[in-house]
Amino acid sequence: MYLIVYRMKVTAIIDDDLVRNVKAYTQSSTVTEAITIVLKDWLDTYNIKELNKKIIRNPVIIKNGQKIREINRSI
Repeated sequence: MYLIVYRMKVTAIIDDDLVRNVKAYTQSSTVTEAITIVLKDWLDTYNIKELNKKIIRNPVIIKNGQKIREINRSI
C-alpha cells in the first residue's frame, strides 16, 4: 500500500500579532502546526454551517422516536 501526501509550500504576509496569538491559542510549537490547526478548525466550522443550511432547507422529521431509540440501544 502506498500513501501519497501532497504538501504546498506557501509564502504569506501575515500580521506578527495574529501569528503569535494563533500559536498561543493552539499551543503549537511551530507556525506551520498552528496555521494547520486553525485552517482545519475553520474548515470544520464551515462544513457544519453548510450542513446546518441543508438541514434547514430539508429538516429531518421524526414522528416516532421509539423505534430509533430501540435500534440505538441494541448496538
